[in-house]
Amino acid sequence: MSGFWGHGGPYGEWAEFLRRWAAGESVDPARLPPISAEAYDGDTIARLTAHLVQALGTRLQAWADALTRAMNAVTDEFEAGRELAQARNGLRPIRALAGHPRLPEQLRGRLTEVVDQQIVQVQEQLERLLEEAAGEDPGADWVEERRRTLRDNRLTAVLDAPAPQQSSGPTADPWTYDPAAAPRRRVLRD
Repeated sequence: MSGFWGHGGPYGEWAEFLRRWAAGESVDPARLPPISAEAYDGDTIARLTAHLVQALGTRLQAWADALTRAMNAVTDEFEAGRELAQARNGLRPIRALAGHPRLPEQLRGRLTEVVDQQIVQVQEQLERLLEEAAGEDPGADWVEERRRTLRDNRLTAVLDAPAPQQSSGPTADPWTYDPAAAPRRRVLRD
């Protein structure tokens, strides 16, 4: 039996999955084959790592853009809290891919660490922007309300649980969604 694959082998499957996942397509990560660092040379693992970093970066950027748009559109603290909760839900598939069990252990550990650092930085940035707004308008009541909302609905709460296994099925909570996913259409009748 030959060691060659007609379809690109596990590396090819991962590369195709990452391309589609980064584009927001609905793909199933459970079908990905295991990648063993010993089965590939260093250059191949480096290329796979580059694909992973690019896909994770693309999804994180889409997530951050969606969060920014959502937070700029909120009109009250209930909406702000809901958007932060939904944003946490959008982080779960990103963390799940970074810590995918079929990746080499060292790689998934490092990717999860990088993603988690990004989440912490976004939380810190939100708080820093709020402090800047408080400095510009120290008497604004909304600043303290938003501070409480940010702390009660912190994005970093997603880090309290181990990286979840990504699923392609519906989320458990119907009020949450992946803001980086393709938009869904709703029809409301009178």
